Amino acid sequence: MDVESFVEKKIEEIRKIVGGKKAIAACSGGVDSTTAAMLVSKAIGGNLTCVFVDTGFMRKGEVEEVTRMLQSLGLPLKFVDAKQEFLEALKGVVDPEEKRRIIGEKFIRVLENVAEEVGAEYLVQGTIAPDWIESGGGLRDRIKTHHNVAGLPKEMKLKLVEPLKDLYKDEVREVARFLGIEWSERQPFPGPGLAIRIVGEVTQEKLEIVREANAIVEEEIEKAVERGEIEKPWQYFAVLLPVRSVGVHGDVRRYGYVIAIRVVYSVDGMTAEYAKLPHELLESISIRITNTLGKKVNRVVYDITHKPPGTIEWE
Repeated sequence: MDVESFVEKKIEEIRKIVGGKKAIAACSGGVDSTTAAMLVSKAIGGNLTCVFVDTGFMRKGEVEEVTRMLQSLGLPLKFVDAKQEFLEALKGVVDPEEKRRIIGEKFIRVLENVAEEVGAEYLVQGTIAPDWIESGGGLRDRIKTHHNVAGLPKEMKLKLVEPLKDLYKDEVREVARFLGIEWSERQPFPGPGLAIRIVGEVTQEKLEIVREANAIVEEEIEKAVERGEIEKPWQYFAVLLPVRSVGVHGDVRRYGYVIAIRVVYSVDGMTAEYAKLPHELLESISIRITNTLGKKVNRVVYDITHKPPGTIEWE
């Protein structure tokens, strides 16, 4: 791909589509949404408002980190705290497709409110090829509903602008590097966030558990990369399972949750291989998780499934 030519053509294309109208960009801090926002910003300048919605499903410290990163790019940013709304909307919901649908619709309604405030007619999304391929349609089977594709409500007030929809992740990273986005190599994080890393119903308690476990996995993997023990994986995270097991903490019986660790290598996310991590690294992660969350988690397992047959995310 000729990145410079792609960027020039997309900027011109966006100008023709949006014209002198206003747009909002859904920015999660991920590579896809940030790259899409940067392209549109270059095309329409001050007519773009970036919106960061805190769903409550973000990783540890992510709200502060994403806010800093987006502001460092000079993008006009509006922050929306919708944590309680999203958590209440998922009360009692266990089906992963229903979770994604609810989150997708809730997300759009929040963005529509912001669009009304700023007078925007267009919504910029960082949709990429795997999103619509896996969401199904036509002859394609639905693998999972991506909240920014099949998860969108049928009736929307905003017109979509998706400048990256025909690119794969490795191509998006090329564009991000060209645009000077410092976190172009950031690992992918799903739009529904930690809500789909909790298998089953999402609760505040479970969010706190998986958020802390996920932070430990990320820290230990990144330290191992820095030490040169492993190559940087495509994705690495924790999943909270809907089962409990008997354990012992000190001399006290515990009936706690199980955390699954998922670490994979991939090029574009369409296929992936599980990472054959050193046992010493897995042991370090397990000990930290059970020591830190010992009253609530007493067992850690490692996912050794490739994609296919398993997807990268569990839900």
